[in-house]
Amino acid sequence: MKVFDFIWILSGVLLNAVAQLLLKAGAASAGEITLASGAPALWRTALGLAQHPAILGGLTCYAVSVVVWIIALSRVEVSIAYPMLSIGYVLNAVLAWWLFGEDLNAQRWLGIGVIIVGVVLVARSGSHT
Repeated sequence: MKVFDFIWILSGVLLNAVAQLLLKAGAASAGEITLASGAPALWRTALGLAQHPAILGGLTCYAVSVVVWIIALSRVEVSIAYPMLSIGYVLNAVLAWWLFGEDLNAQRWLGIGVIIVGVVLVARSGSHT
């Protein structure tokens, strides 16, 4: 895989990961959202979240990531590019642990290791074509 192609893919993945973290931060500001609270309460929560800076930032990152991803797909086979999205799982798990105090136990670390090995294998498979 060419360096610039990888940069496009990585940029899309990073934007997507940042979007997830911003959406989590925005959702956390509302507390747990339940359907049992009724339509008026859900509507007020939805309106509040629609104006929350973290939610707006997350949605913006998603929109930009789609454009970046389309550029990446124009340059790289989807069978190579799509598995690279798994890098986002690794980033989000580690950053959620660091920023939000989410649990990263041994089993999750093992899964992250498997993902990293898989991404490296897929990336290397594209360099021989």
